[in-house]
Amino acid sequence: MSVNADAAILFQLQQFDLTLGKHRVLHNINLTVRQGEKIAIIGPSGAGKSSLLEVLYRQQPQQIALCPQQGGLVDMLSVYNNIFMGGLERHSSVYNLLNLIRSFNTPRAEIQQLCNELGLEDKLWHSPDRLSGGQRQRVAVGRALYRQQPVFLGDEPVSALDPLQAEHILQLLIKRHNTLLVSLHNRRLALAHFDRVLALRAGELVYDGPAAALTSNDLDAFYAS
Repeated sequence: MSVNADAAILFQLQQFDLTLGKHRVLHNINLTVRQGEKIAIIGPSGAGKSSLLEVLYRQQPQQIALCPQQGGLVDMLSVYNNIFMGGLERHSSVYNLLNLIRSFNTPRAEIQQLCNELGLEDKLWHSPDRLSGGQRQRVAVGRALYRQQPVFLGDEPVSALDPLQAEHILQLLIKRHNTLLVSLHNRRLALAHFDRVLALRAGELVYDGPAAALTSNDLDAFYAS
């Protein structure tokens, strides 16, 4: 799928560097992301994928649904309340507090439907510490979906899922968001579901182009030392 060159620019970096202490995290990044793009970010561990997503998030936080790698779930709350946190900004503080004490009908029905789609239909009132790693990851995805924003940034959002679950969750994310940037460990998913691939190595952008121009062997080469 080609993206209209006149589509609005959502993110832009020009010769961008990021250094933490003495460690160079990102170097000379030139990147433009337009509305409607579906982008996979690949590269070995420590390449700078998480840092790049964080930098982009800071540019447009108000219209982004973010799914961080560690999930950021609150174990003392239920799955319902963890997902509801994605929609806190849509309501007043009083509404949110009352819903924490006793759930309202409308958000409860919305989140139950979302849990059904995520394969968590019987986990609504469980606490995340009672869930498997894959289930916790789906709760974090559910919270991002409940943000109901046009842009999704995901840092390995399906890494703990089996191949069929990963396919289903990615399709759901693509359906619900206009623009996506997703870091992936599974290279096959990058080619199958995304239009554009960014490959990072040692903090540098070594490939930025169409997914259709790459093969699995090409992707493997980006991970070679």
